[in-house]
Amino acid sequence: MSELIPDVGYVSLNKFGEQLCGDHVEIVDGEDGSLVVVLADGLGSGVKASILSTLTAKIISTMMANGLSLADCVDTIAATLPVCSERQVAYSTFTILRFEGGKTAQIIQFDNPHVILLRDGHPYAYPQDMVEIDGKKIYQASLDLRENDTFVAFSDGALHASVGPVLDLTWDRWAIGQFLETMYDPHATAKTVSSILAGECKRLYGERPGDDTTVCTVRLRQRQTVSLMLGPSRDPDDEERMLTAFFAEPGRHIVSGGTTSALAARHLGRELDTTLPAYVDPEIPPTAKLEGVDLVTEGVVTLSRVVEYAVDYLGDNARYSQWGYKKDGASLAARMLFEEATDVNLYIGRAVNPAHQAEGLPIGFDRKMQIADQLSDCLRRMGKTVRTYKF
Repeated sequence: MSELIPDVGYVSLNKFGEQLCGDHVEIVDGEDGSLVVVLADGLGSGVKASILSTLTAKIISTMMANGLSLADCVDTIAATLPVCSERQVAYSTFTILRFEGGKTAQIIQFDNPHVILLRDGHPYAYPQDMVEIDGKKIYQASLDLRENDTFVAFSDGALHASVGPVLDLTWDRWAIGQFLETMYDPHATAKTVSSILAGECKRLYGERPGDDTTVCTVRLRQRQTVSLMLGPSRDPDDEERMLTAFFAEPGRHIVSGGTTSALAARHLGRELDTTLPAYVDPEIPPTAKLEGVDLVTEGVVTLSRVVEYAVDYLGDNARYSQWGYKKDGASLAARMLFEEATDVNLYIGRAVNPAHQAEGLPIGFDRKMQIADQLSDCLRRMGKTVRTYKF
């Protein structure tokens, strides 16, 4: 089996009335190629809790990514965290997920609800050992990874949702595992899984969380490349080189723009089918079909919507219901780029489209380049490996 790629996504809910979240997630790539994810929950809420959790997450993730021991991390935290003037303690719980080479995982947990592992879509009871370091009982587990293994870590605010206005007293770690099993979708991203669970916690809280609540998910998946081409090359002599390189990329292909799709059809020696699809969104230009291309869309208007979805996805992912299931060009492109891709190649043509230069049209050359840059930035922030080629 080839190396598995960790997909990481998290969502935080602030305690109602607080400007800052007392939970913090830190994601660090180790020098040895490992990935370290830390979820810390600071004592109390607000500014003090935010400081405690941020320091804890940054210290642990940095030290572990550089190969230091867990005991060294705990000692450093104890010596570094500021003491609360009211309670006279310096305290933050933490969960550590460490992935090595896409083959093994290490789970380290102190006073946070224990991580739920979904394996084949079902909660999996992994064996743990308990060690005591500086008086702290810390649980550890190591296991070999399988494709689609999904690790769901959460702060205790997720459990406290049981006493919210909805008053679901059966809502505990076991119930959360059952909820995740019921909602399981093997194609859902880590961010979407986190959004779904955080959304349920918010519902149980009656939309007013009584505690900071963070859900952080890591899903292991196979590498998948998606390549997108937008616009013809500035120099017509470069068109064939651009098209040849684009179609030589492995994986799936998206072609965006009328002129671009016509050039792709000519390059492939196939006919572009512009018959209106069965599903048409009045706000998004219709898609077309071209044998050899997975998705053919209009250019700037469609990708502008994809960028809007990407920005929201990086926040609370509130617009997932708008793109997660629909069949318009923007939704289909979003699913391919956000859910399927681990690696994205962007082929951006810098030709100026005369049709877009008419006065009053907001889709000129600068806008196209801005969209390309925004999309690239958002995809990188999602954890994708992005390569951009401009012609």
